[in-house]
Amino acid sequence: MKKIFLSIALVSLLASCKDDFLDIKEEGRVEASTFFTTEQDAMNGTNAIYSFLRSWENSAFPYQFVFGVPADDVVKGSNPGDASFINEYDNFTYTVSNEGVRGYWIGQWQAINRANQVISKVPAIEMNTELKNRLVAEAKMLRAYFYFNLVRIYGGVPIFDGLQSNYNIPRNSVDEVYNFIISDLTSAAAVLPQTYGAADLGRVTKGAALGLLSKVYLYKKDWQKAYDTSNQVMGMGYGLDPDFNHLFRPAGEFGTESVFEVNCQCSAQFGGSQYAEVQGVRNQFGWGFFTPSQALENAFEPGDIRKELTILRNGETTPEGDLIAMGDPQSVTTYNQKIYVPKALNNNACGYGSIQNIRILRFAEILLINAEAANELGNTATAILNLNKVRDRADLLGTTATTQTGLRAAIWHERRVELALEGDRFVDLVRTGEAATVLAPYGFKSGKNELFPIPLDAMDQSNGLFTQNPGY
Repeated sequence: MKKIFLSIALVSLLASCKDDFLDIKEEGRVEASTFFTTEQDAMNGTNAIYSFLRSWENSAFPYQFVFGVPADDVVKGSNPGDASFINEYDNFTYTVSNEGVRGYWIGQWQAINRANQVISKVPAIEMNTELKNRLVAEAKMLRAYFYFNLVRIYGGVPIFDGLQSNYNIPRNSVDEVYNFIISDLTSAAAVLPQTYGAADLGRVTKGAALGLLSKVYLYKKDWQKAYDTSNQVMGMGYGLDPDFNHLFRPAGEFGTESVFEVNCQCSAQFGGSQYAEVQGVRNQFGWGFFTPSQALENAFEPGDIRKELTILRNGETTPEGDLIAMGDPQSVTTYNQKIYVPKALNNNACGYGSIQNIRILRFAEILLINAEAANELGNTATAILNLNKVRDRADLLGTTATTQTGLRAAIWHERRVELALEGDRFVDLVRTGEAATVLAPYGFKSGKNELFPIPLDAMDQSNGLFTQNPGY
Protein backbone atom coordinates (compact mmCIF):
# COMPACT_ATOMS: atom_id res chain seq x y z
CA MET A 1 0.00 0.00 0.00
CA LYS A 2 1.77 3.10 -1.23
CA LYS A 3 0.77 6.60 -0.31
CA ILE A 4 0.44 9.24 -2.99
CA PHE A 5 2.30 12.37 -1.89
CA LEU A 6 1.25 15.64 -3.45
CA SER A 7 3.79 17.84 -5.18
CA ILE A 8 3.51 21.58 -4.59
CA ALA A 9 5.72 24.63 -4.89
CA LEU A 10 5.64 25.37 -1.16
CA VAL A 11 7.58 23.71 1.45
CA SER A 12 9.36 23.70 4.68
CA LEU A 13 6.36 25.41 6.13
CA LEU A 14 7.78 26.28 9.52
CA ALA A 15 11.54 26.23 9.35
CA SER A 16 11.94 28.05 12.66
CA CYS A 17 9.55 25.89 14.68
CA LYS A 18 10.98 23.51 17.25
CA ASP A 19 7.85 21.43 17.74
CA ASP A 20 8.10 18.36 15.55
CA PHE A 21 4.37 18.05 15.10
CA LEU A 22 4.40 21.45 13.37
CA ASP A 23 7.80 21.23 11.74
CA ILE A 24 7.47 18.50 9.12
CA LYS A 25 10.01 19.46 6.47
CA GLU A 26 9.78 18.12 2.93
CA GLU A 27 12.92 17.61 0.89
CA GLY A 28 13.37 19.39 -2.44
CA ARG A 29 11.08 22.32 -1.54
CA VAL A 30 11.58 26.09 -1.38
CA GLU A 31 11.77 27.73 2.04
CA ALA A 32 8.55 29.62 2.78
CA SER A 33 10.55 32.63 3.98
CA THR A 34 11.68 33.31 0.39
CA PHE A 35 8.53 32.17 -1.36
CA PHE A 36 5.73 34.74 -0.97
CA THR A 37 6.81 37.56 -3.26
CA THR A 38 4.52 37.46 -6.31
CA GLU A 39 0.84 37.08 -7.12
CA GLN A 40 1.56 33.62 -8.49
CA ASP A 41 3.26 32.72 -5.21
CA ALA A 42 0.10 33.77 -3.39
CA MET A 43 -1.98 31.56 -5.64
CA ASN A 44 0.41 28.61 -5.35
CA GLY A 45 0.55 28.98 -1.58
CA THR A 46 -3.24 28.92 -1.34
CA ASN A 47 -3.40 25.93 -3.68
CA ALA A 48 -1.04 24.13 -1.30
CA ILE A 49 -3.75 24.31 1.36
CA TYR A 50 -6.31 22.84 -1.02
CA SER A 51 -3.92 20.05 -1.94
CA PHE A 52 -3.99 18.87 1.65
CA LEU A 53 -7.75 18.33 1.51
CA ARG A 54 -7.18 15.36 -0.80
CA SER A 55 -4.09 14.11 1.03
CA TRP A 56 -3.56 10.71 2.63
CA GLU A 57 -3.86 12.17 6.14
CA ASN A 58 -7.08 14.08 5.49
CA SER A 59 -8.95 11.59 3.32
CA ALA A 60 -7.53 8.08 3.66
CA PHE A 61 -6.31 6.00 6.61
CA PRO A 62 -5.69 8.59 9.40
CA TYR A 63 -9.01 10.29 8.64
CA GLN A 64 -10.89 6.98 8.72
CA PHE A 65 -9.18 5.93 11.95
CA VAL A 66 -10.72 8.84 13.86
CA PHE A 67 -13.92 9.74 11.98
CA GLY A 68 -14.90 6.41 10.40
CA VAL A 69 -14.07 3.18 12.21
CA PRO A 70 -15.01 4.29 15.77
CA ALA A 71 -18.63 4.66 14.62
CA ASP A 72 -21.07 1.77 14.57
CA ASP A 73 -21.66 2.24 10.83
CA VAL A 74 -18.14 1.34 9.66
CA VAL A 75 -16.05 -1.80 10.05
CA LYS A 76 -12.41 -2.32 9.22
CA GLY A 77 -13.20 -4.16 6.00
CA SER A 78 -10.75 -6.05 3.74
CA ASN A 79 -9.95 -9.54 5.08
CA PRO A 80 -9.39 -10.37 8.77
CA GLY A 81 -5.60 -10.52 8.56
CA ASP A 82 -5.07 -7.36 6.54
CA ALA A 83 -4.14 -4.35 8.72
CA SER A 84 -5.75 -5.94 11.78
CA PHE A 85 -4.42 -3.05 13.88
CA ILE A 86 -7.35 -0.98 12.55
CA ASN A 87 -9.60 -2.97 14.89
CA GLU A 88 -8.09 -0.96 17.76
CA TYR A 89 -10.13 2.02 16.56
CA ASP A 90 -13.29 -0.07 16.37
CA ASN A 91 -12.94 -1.42 19.90
CA PHE A 92 -11.42 1.72 21.46
CA THR A 93 -8.13 0.12 22.51
CA TYR A 94 -5.88 2.63 20.74
CA THR A 95 -3.29 4.43 22.90
CA VAL A 96 -1.32 7.66 22.95
CA SER A 97 1.31 5.94 20.80
CA ASN A 98 -0.95 4.79 17.94
CA GLU A 99 0.23 5.96 14.56
CA GLY A 100 -3.26 6.88 13.39
CA VAL A 101 -3.81 9.13 16.39
CA ARG A 102 -0.47 10.79 15.63
CA GLY A 103 -0.93 10.85 11.84
CA TYR A 104 -4.21 12.72 11.91
CA TRP A 105 -2.88 15.21 14.45
CA ILE A 106 0.27 15.96 12.44
CA GLY A 107 -1.66 16.25 9.19
CA GLN A 108 -4.12 18.84 10.48
CA TRP A 109 -1.29 20.96 11.87
CA GLN A 110 0.56 20.82 8.55
CA ALA A 111 -2.58 22.10 6.88
CA ILE A 112 -3.10 24.88 9.44
CA ASN A 113 0.52 25.81 8.93
CA ARG A 114 -0.04 26.19 5.20
CA ALA A 115 -3.07 28.38 5.86
CA ASN A 116 -1.13 30.54 8.30
CA GLN A 117 1.61 31.09 5.72
CA VAL A 118 -0.97 32.56 3.34
CA ILE A 119 -2.75 34.58 6.04
CA SER A 120 0.54 36.06 7.28
CA LYS A 121 2.51 36.50 4.05
CA VAL A 122 0.05 37.28 1.26
CA PRO A 123 -1.15 40.67 2.62
CA ALA A 124 2.34 42.13 2.03
CA ILE A 125 2.52 41.07 -1.63
CA GLU A 126 1.97 43.75 -4.28
CA MET A 127 -0.83 42.24 -6.33
CA ASN A 128 -4.49 42.63 -7.29
CA THR A 129 -6.23 43.71 -4.07
CA GLU A 130 -9.47 41.85 -4.70
CA LEU A 131 -7.63 38.60 -5.40
CA LYS A 132 -5.39 39.12 -2.37
CA ASN A 133 -8.35 39.57 -0.06
CA ARG A 134 -10.08 36.55 -1.54
CA LEU A 135 -7.05 34.27 -1.11
CA VAL A 136 -6.68 35.28 2.54
CA ALA A 137 -10.40 34.62 3.03
CA GLU A 138 -10.02 31.18 1.43
CA ALA A 139 -7.13 30.42 3.79
CA LYS A 140 -9.21 31.48 6.80
CA MET A 141 -12.13 29.32 5.72
CA LEU A 142 -9.85 26.31 5.30
CA ARG A 143 -8.03 26.98 8.57
CA ALA A 144 -11.40 27.00 10.30
CA TYR A 145 -12.22 23.62 8.77
CA PHE A 146 -8.95 22.08 10.01
CA TYR A 147 -9.45 23.51 13.50
CA PHE A 148 -13.01 22.15 13.47
CA ASN A 149 -11.55 18.71 12.77
CA LEU A 150 -9.04 19.03 15.59
CA VAL A 151 -11.45 20.28 18.24
CA ARG A 152 -13.97 17.50 17.52
CA ILE A 153 -11.32 14.78 17.72
CA TYR A 154 -8.85 16.04 20.35
CA GLY A 155 -10.73 18.77 22.23
CA GLY A 156 -9.00 22.05 23.01
CA VAL A 157 -5.78 22.66 21.04
CA PRO A 158 -3.32 25.57 20.77
CA ILE A 159 -4.52 28.48 18.65
CA PHE A 160 -1.98 29.85 16.19
CA ASP A 161 -3.37 32.92 14.47
CA GLY A 162 -0.76 33.35 11.75
CA LEU A 163 2.97 32.71 12.03
CA GLN A 164 4.32 32.70 15.56
CA SER A 165 7.62 33.32 17.30
CA ASN A 166 6.73 30.74 19.95
CA TYR A 167 4.85 27.56 19.15
CA ASN A 168 5.32 25.96 22.55
CA ILE A 169 2.13 27.15 24.20
CA PRO A 170 -0.60 25.42 26.23
CA ARG A 171 -3.83 24.08 24.76
CA ASN A 172 -6.66 26.57 24.45
CA SER A 173 -10.09 25.59 25.74
CA VAL A 174 -12.73 24.04 23.53
CA ASP A 175 -14.80 27.24 23.71
CA GLU A 176 -11.81 29.35 22.71
CA VAL A 177 -11.14 27.13 19.71
CA TYR A 178 -14.78 27.28 18.63
CA ASN A 179 -14.79 31.08 18.96
CA PHE A 180 -11.65 31.23 16.82
CA ILE A 181 -13.30 29.04 14.19
CA ILE A 182 -16.40 31.24 14.20
CA SER A 183 -14.26 34.36 13.78
CA ASP A 184 -12.44 32.86 10.79
CA LEU A 185 -15.64 31.69 9.11
CA THR A 186 -17.43 34.99 9.69
CA SER A 187 -14.48 36.91 8.27
CA ALA A 188 -14.19 34.58 5.28
CA ALA A 189 -17.92 34.67 4.49
CA ALA A 190 -17.83 38.45 4.25
CA VAL A 191 -15.27 38.29 1.42
CA LEU A 192 -15.71 35.02 -0.46
CA PRO A 193 -17.74 35.00 -3.70
CA GLN A 194 -20.88 32.95 -3.97
CA THR A 195 -19.73 31.20 -7.16
CA TYR A 196 -16.64 30.73 -9.35
CA GLY A 197 -16.05 30.00 -13.00
CA ALA A 198 -15.42 26.46 -14.25
CA ALA A 199 -11.64 26.79 -13.87
CA ASP A 200 -11.95 27.43 -10.13
CA LEU A 201 -14.43 24.76 -9.11
CA GLY A 202 -13.51 23.46 -5.69
CA ARG A 203 -12.44 26.79 -4.24
CA VAL A 204 -14.39 27.63 -1.11
CA THR A 205 -17.36 29.96 -1.42
CA LYS A 206 -19.47 32.19 0.77
CA GLY A 207 -21.97 29.34 0.97
CA ALA A 208 -19.27 26.92 2.13
CA ALA A 209 -18.16 29.30 4.89
CA LEU A 210 -21.71 29.93 6.07
CA GLY A 211 -22.62 26.26 5.76
CA LEU A 212 -19.67 25.19 7.89
CA LEU A 213 -20.50 28.00 10.32
CA SER A 214 -24.03 26.65 10.73
CA LYS A 215 -22.56 23.24 11.51
CA VAL A 216 -20.20 24.76 14.07
CA TYR A 217 -23.17 26.42 15.77
CA LEU A 218 -24.92 23.04 15.75
CA TYR A 219 -22.01 21.52 17.68
CA LYS A 220 -22.07 24.44 20.11
CA LYS A 221 -25.85 23.99 20.56
CA ASP A 222 -26.31 27.63 19.66
CA TRP A 223 -29.65 26.80 18.08
CA GLN A 224 -30.69 30.30 17.04
CA LYS A 225 -27.46 30.98 15.20
CA ALA A 226 -27.46 27.51 13.64
CA TYR A 227 -31.00 28.18 12.43
CA ASP A 228 -30.31 31.69 11.16
CA THR A 229 -27.06 30.78 9.41
CA SER A 230 -28.45 27.66 7.76
CA ASN A 231 -31.37 29.80 6.58
CA GLN A 232 -28.87 32.10 4.89
CA VAL A 233 -27.39 29.14 3.04
CA MET A 234 -30.84 27.87 2.09
CA GLY A 235 -31.48 31.20 0.39
CA MET A 236 -28.37 31.00 -1.81
CA GLY A 237 -29.69 28.81 -4.62
CA TYR A 238 -28.62 25.35 -3.51
CA GLY A 239 -30.95 22.39 -3.97
CA LEU A 240 -31.15 18.63 -3.54
CA ASP A 241 -29.99 16.53 -6.47
CA PRO A 242 -33.19 14.62 -7.37
CA ASP A 243 -31.13 11.49 -8.14
CA PHE A 244 -29.22 10.15 -5.11
CA ASN A 245 -27.04 7.91 -7.28
CA HIS A 246 -26.14 10.74 -9.67
CA LEU A 247 -25.15 12.87 -6.68
CA PHE A 248 -22.12 10.67 -5.92
CA ARG A 249 -21.01 9.86 -9.46
CA PRO A 250 -18.52 12.05 -11.35
CA ALA A 251 -21.38 13.58 -13.34
CA GLY A 252 -22.86 14.89 -10.10
CA GLU A 253 -19.76 16.73 -8.95
CA PHE A 254 -20.21 20.42 -8.08
CA GLY A 255 -23.94 20.14 -8.65
CA THR A 256 -26.69 22.10 -6.94
CA GLU A 257 -26.24 20.12 -3.72
CA SER A 258 -22.51 20.84 -3.40
CA VAL A 259 -21.75 23.28 -0.59
CA PHE A 260 -18.14 22.30 0.24
CA GLU A 261 -16.52 19.73 -2.06
CA VAL A 262 -12.90 18.73 -2.64
CA ASN A 263 -11.76 18.65 -6.26
CA CYS A 264 -9.77 15.40 -6.55
CA GLN A 265 -9.25 15.37 -10.31
CA CYS A 266 -6.13 13.39 -11.23
CA SER A 267 -3.43 15.75 -12.55
CA ALA A 268 0.28 15.72 -13.33
CA GLN A 269 0.91 18.38 -10.66
CA PHE A 270 -1.11 16.96 -7.79
CA GLY A 271 -1.63 13.29 -8.66
CA GLY A 272 -4.95 11.98 -7.40
CA SER A 273 -6.65 11.17 -4.13
CA GLN A 274 -6.69 7.79 -2.40
CA TYR A 275 -10.03 8.52 -0.72
CA ALA A 276 -11.86 6.11 -3.04
CA GLU A 277 -9.02 3.66 -3.58
CA VAL A 278 -8.66 2.62 0.06
CA GLN A 279 -12.43 1.95 0.23
CA GLY A 280 -12.94 0.44 -3.23
CA VAL A 281 -14.05 -3.17 -3.79
CA ARG A 282 -11.25 -5.45 -2.62
CA ASN A 283 -8.94 -6.61 -5.43
CA GLN A 284 -11.24 -5.16 -8.06
CA PHE A 285 -11.30 -1.42 -7.53
CA GLY A 286 -9.22 -0.90 -4.40
CA TRP A 287 -8.17 -2.14 -1.00
CA GLY A 288 -11.60 -2.82 0.51
CA PHE A 289 -11.28 -0.97 3.83
CA PHE A 290 -13.80 1.05 5.86
CA THR A 291 -16.92 -0.75 4.79
CA PRO A 292 -20.58 -0.57 5.90
CA SER A 293 -21.59 -2.48 9.01
CA GLN A 294 -24.64 -4.66 9.52
CA ALA A 295 -25.84 -2.06 12.01
CA LEU A 296 -25.91 0.54 9.25
CA GLU A 297 -27.74 -1.79 6.90
CA ASN A 298 -30.35 -2.42 9.60
CA ALA A 299 -30.82 1.32 10.15
CA PHE A 300 -32.48 1.98 6.77
CA GLU A 301 -36.27 1.94 6.69
CA PRO A 302 -38.04 -0.35 4.21
CA GLY A 303 -38.29 1.39 0.87
CA ASP A 304 -35.39 3.78 1.47
CA ILE A 305 -33.59 3.95 -1.88
CA ARG A 306 -30.43 5.16 -0.16
CA LYS A 307 -29.76 1.70 1.28
CA GLU A 308 -28.83 0.06 -2.02
CA LEU A 309 -27.21 3.27 -3.30
CA THR A 310 -24.98 3.45 -0.22
CA ILE A 311 -24.07 -0.24 0.15
CA LEU A 312 -22.32 -1.89 -2.79
CA ARG A 313 -22.56 -5.68 -2.76
CA ASN A 314 -20.39 -8.41 -4.20
CA GLY A 315 -22.20 -9.98 -7.17
CA GLU A 316 -24.43 -7.03 -8.01
CA THR A 317 -24.35 -5.05 -11.24
CA THR A 318 -24.25 -1.29 -10.72
CA PRO A 319 -26.59 1.12 -12.54
CA GLU A 320 -23.54 1.99 -14.66
CA GLY A 321 -23.12 -1.65 -15.76
CA ASP A 322 -20.13 -2.84 -13.70
CA LEU A 323 -20.35 -6.34 -12.22
CA ILE A 324 -19.01 -6.23 -8.67
CA ALA A 325 -16.67 -9.21 -8.36
CA MET A 326 -14.15 -8.86 -5.56
CA GLY A 327 -10.93 -10.81 -6.01
CA ASP A 328 -10.39 -11.82 -2.38
CA PRO A 329 -12.63 -14.67 -1.16
CA GLN A 330 -11.77 -13.87 2.49
CA SER A 331 -12.83 -10.24 2.22
CA VAL A 332 -16.00 -8.58 3.45
CA THR A 333 -18.66 -8.54 0.75
CA THR A 334 -20.17 -5.07 1.09
CA TYR A 335 -18.53 -1.74 0.31
CA ASN A 336 -19.15 2.00 0.25
CA GLN A 337 -21.04 2.77 -2.95
CA LYS A 338 -20.71 6.52 -2.48
CA ILE A 339 -17.04 6.36 -3.46
CA TYR A 340 -17.56 4.04 -6.46
CA VAL A 341 -16.24 5.27 -9.81
CA PRO A 342 -17.45 3.34 -12.88
CA LYS A 343 -14.69 1.52 -14.76
CA ALA A 344 -15.40 3.44 -17.93
CA LEU A 345 -14.72 6.75 -16.18
CA ASN A 346 -11.69 5.81 -14.12
CA ASN A 347 -8.47 7.69 -14.88
CA ASN A 348 -5.74 5.07 -14.86
CA ALA A 349 -3.00 7.70 -14.66
CA CYS A 350 -3.64 7.74 -10.89
CA GLY A 351 -4.95 5.13 -8.47
CA TYR A 352 -8.49 3.78 -8.77
CA GLY A 353 -11.17 6.38 -8.11
CA SER A 354 -8.73 9.25 -7.88
CA ILE A 355 -11.23 11.43 -9.71
CA GLN A 356 -13.85 10.87 -6.99
CA ASN A 357 -14.46 14.20 -5.28
CA ILE A 358 -14.92 14.32 -1.51
CA ARG A 359 -18.24 15.80 -0.45
CA ILE A 360 -17.52 17.56 2.84
CA LEU A 361 -20.80 19.45 3.14
CA ARG A 362 -23.98 18.88 1.14
CA PHE A 363 -27.21 20.84 0.99
CA ALA A 364 -29.04 17.84 2.46
CA GLU A 365 -27.05 18.36 5.65
CA ILE A 366 -27.87 22.07 5.65
CA LEU A 367 -31.57 21.12 5.62
CA LEU A 368 -31.02 18.73 8.51
CA ILE A 369 -29.03 21.33 10.48
CA ASN A 370 -31.88 23.76 9.96
CA ALA A 371 -34.44 21.13 10.98
CA GLU A 372 -32.55 20.21 14.15
CA ALA A 373 -32.10 23.84 15.17
CA ALA A 374 -35.74 24.65 14.38
CA ASN A 375 -36.91 21.72 16.49
CA GLU A 376 -34.79 22.79 19.46
CA LEU A 377 -36.27 26.30 19.12
CA GLY A 378 -39.80 24.88 19.18
CA ASN A 379 -40.46 25.54 15.48
CA THR A 380 -42.01 22.16 14.78
CA ALA A 381 -43.49 22.98 11.37
CA THR A 382 -40.16 24.11 9.90
CA ALA A 383 -38.34 21.12 11.39
CA ILE A 384 -40.82 18.70 9.80
CA LEU A 385 -40.77 20.55 6.48
CA ASN A 386 -37.01 20.36 6.02
CA LEU A 387 -36.69 16.84 7.42
CA ASN A 388 -39.30 15.69 4.92
CA LYS A 389 -37.48 17.28 1.99
CA VAL A 390 -34.60 14.90 2.65
CA ARG A 391 -36.93 11.94 3.18
CA ASP A 392 -38.86 12.67 0.01
CA ARG A 393 -35.70 12.40 -2.10
CA ALA A 394 -35.20 8.96 -0.53
CA ASP A 395 -38.71 7.89 -1.62
CA LEU A 396 -39.94 7.81 1.96
CA LEU A 397 -43.18 9.11 3.41
CA GLY A 398 -43.09 12.12 5.70
CA THR A 399 -42.04 11.68 9.30
CA THR A 400 -44.64 10.55 11.79
CA ALA A 401 -42.86 12.37 14.63
CA THR A 402 -44.75 15.32 16.08
CA THR A 403 -43.21 16.04 19.48
CA GLN A 404 -39.89 17.76 20.07
CA THR A 405 -38.40 14.57 21.53
CA GLY A 406 -39.71 12.44 18.69
CA LEU A 407 -38.51 14.88 16.05
CA ARG A 408 -35.09 15.09 17.64
CA ALA A 409 -34.70 11.31 17.35
CA ALA A 410 -36.07 11.35 13.79
CA ILE A 411 -33.62 14.06 12.68
CA TRP A 412 -30.67 12.29 14.28
CA HIS A 413 -31.71 9.08 12.54
CA GLU A 414 -32.04 10.89 9.23
CA ARG A 415 -28.52 12.26 9.59
CA ARG A 416 -27.30 8.68 10.10
CA VAL A 417 -28.79 7.26 6.91
CA GLU A 418 -28.43 10.36 4.72
CA LEU A 419 -24.78 11.00 5.66
CA ALA A 420 -23.81 7.33 6.02
CA LEU A 421 -20.09 6.62 5.48
CA GLU A 422 -19.34 10.34 5.08
CA GLY A 423 -17.50 10.74 8.40
CA ASP A 424 -20.22 12.23 10.60
CA ARG A 425 -21.62 9.30 12.58
CA PHE A 426 -19.02 9.05 15.37
CA VAL A 427 -18.84 12.77 16.10
CA ASP A 428 -22.64 13.00 15.86
CA LEU A 429 -22.98 10.30 18.53
CA VAL A 430 -20.57 12.22 20.75
CA ARG A 431 -22.18 15.64 20.29
CA THR A 432 -25.70 14.28 20.90
CA GLY A 433 -24.66 12.32 24.00
CA GLU A 434 -25.62 8.98 22.45
CA ALA A 435 -22.09 7.56 22.15
CA ALA A 436 -21.98 6.12 25.67
CA THR A 437 -25.06 4.01 24.97
CA VAL A 438 -24.71 3.17 21.26
CA LEU A 439 -20.98 2.44 21.33
CA ALA A 440 -20.74 0.77 24.75
CA PRO A 441 -20.88 -2.76 23.19
CA TYR A 442 -17.77 -1.86 21.17
CA GLY A 443 -15.75 -0.83 24.23
CA PHE A 444 -16.49 2.90 24.36
CA LYS A 445 -15.89 4.35 27.84
CA SER A 446 -17.86 7.42 28.84
CA GLY A 447 -15.64 10.26 30.01
CA LYS A 448 -12.72 9.01 27.92
CA ASN A 449 -13.53 8.00 24.38
CA GLU A 450 -15.43 11.15 23.44
CA LEU A 451 -11.98 12.42 22.53
CA PHE A 452 -8.81 10.83 21.19
CA PRO A 453 -5.56 11.25 23.13
CA ILE A 454 -3.01 13.92 22.34
CA PRO A 455 -0.18 11.93 20.69
CA LEU A 456 2.69 10.96 22.98
CA ASP A 457 5.38 12.82 21.05
CA ALA A 458 3.29 16.03 21.04
CA MET A 459 2.91 15.68 24.81
CA ASP A 460 6.66 15.19 25.22
CA GLN A 461 7.54 18.14 22.97
CA SER A 462 5.25 20.48 24.90
CA ASN A 463 7.68 20.45 27.85
CA GLY A 464 4.83 19.91 30.28
CA LEU A 465 2.54 22.60 28.86
CA PHE A 466 -0.03 20.13 27.47
CA THR A 467 -2.51 18.35 29.70
CA GLN A 468 -3.55 14.94 28.36
CA ASN A 469 -7.21 14.19 27.71
CA PRO A 470 -8.97 12.26 30.53
CA GLY A 471 -8.45 8.50 30.67
CA TYR A 472 -5.22 8.27 28.66
